[in-house]
Amino acid sequence: MAGAEGSAGRQSELEPVVSLVDVLEEDEELENEACAVLGGSDSEKCSYSQGSVKRQALYACSTCTPEGEEPAGICLACSYECHGSHKLFELYTKRNFRCDCGNSKFKNLECKLFPDKAKINSGNKYNDNFFGLYCICKRPYPDPDDEIPDEMIQCVVCEDWFHGRHLGAIPPESGDFQEMVCQACMKRCSFLWAYAARLAVTKVSAEDDGLVLNVDGIGDQEVIKPENGDHQDSTLKEDVPEPGQDAVKEVKVEQTNEPCTSSSSESDLQTAFKNQHLNPESQAGCRLQELNAQQFLKKDTATYWPVNWRSKLCACRDCMKMYGELDVLFLTDEYDTVLAYENKGKVDQAADRRDPLMDTLNSMDRVQQVELICEYNDLKTELKDYLKRFADEGTVVKREDIQQFFEEFQSKKRRRVDGMQYYCS
Repeated sequence: MAGAEGSAGRQSELEPVVSLVDVLEEDEELENEACAVLGGSDSEKCSYSQGSVKRQALYACSTCTPEGEEPAGICLACSYECHGSHKLFELYTKRNFRCDCGNSKFKNLECKLFPDKAKINSGNKYNDNFFGLYCICKRPYPDPDDEIPDEMIQCVVCEDWFHGRHLGAIPPESGDFQEMVCQACMKRCSFLWAYAARLAVTKVSAEDDGLVLNVDGIGDQEVIKPENGDHQDSTLKEDVPEPGQDAVKEVKVEQTNEPCTSSSSESDLQTAFKNQHLNPESQAGCRLQELNAQQFLKKDTATYWPVNWRSKLCACRDCMKMYGELDVLFLTDEYDTVLAYENKGKVDQAADRRDPLMDTLNSMDRVQQVELICEYNDLKTELKDYLKRFADEGTVVKREDIQQFFEEFQSKKRRRVDGMQYYCS
């Protein structure tokens, strides 16, 4: 035993020491990420019977609906049961979507879980994501031809994914913002620029001196000051240059930190936003009109927004009508956010989940704990190698595959135990 202990000691000096608690914490973090995306979705029942689900994990099957065919989306359960051996695109989550699996978009496939579907889901919205293409560059992700490391960020309005470098404004550090609105959606929903000056993580305000604008209003930024009571944007009028002056001039913008209300601070403004959002009828005025009375910038960039920014949006009758016309009423729903969906998934999983491994670990002595961590590391390594094959092939792991893995793992373990030799001093 002395020789064996010496050999083990030398080996421990060469290898980094990792405790079982460290391993479990790492796995718990990965599990929480999976719960965040999948926890709010049912892995066994097709979601079709629920109608247009507020938010769920979705997939697109390039085997059944390749590029050139009609786009279609399938729920989590159907990705397992009906498309397990197919090549799938993971779409993360999308709002107000009804599972298409087996409907008229699928020529040679019938849904195993809910075959009695309508031919088409007219309320569903599709984009290039359903063919594995993303961003304004319309490239796949990960992109084998793209050597630039860059994260993808999802627009909260159109729900497309964008490279950070293609958003026109450098994304804040990860974790410093909750949601992003892309350039195209900022143009379509131009009322958001009035809020961006006050609420966006990277403020877009007209308070900087020396803004250089084209007198014809052409360029990548404009100073906007619409008339009171008007929800539409209009360009700030500039003085006509004197003869001989350059066509491009400097526009000085007065510092206007305060809104045109009796409240003189941003915190008071946010409180008023919150009160109006909770009880719109109690507020006589329109918060957006008050913001529109101030000068602000419009730029050809995406904007980044903090947690709970949606609660600051005006909820008066005119604004709600505008949201409906622009098809963005979901912005007034606090449960629409991906964060709310992820938190629900974590809570649901935590309520049903116990950690039997930690319970077992606490009941063991030191020797048993060492043996357990060795077995656990073997299992973890072999399982990762096994699952990597499915990831490389783009196929879904089915229940039978997992059963086969553990049967083979148990067989290998028995062979190791049967061939083991024991030495005593």
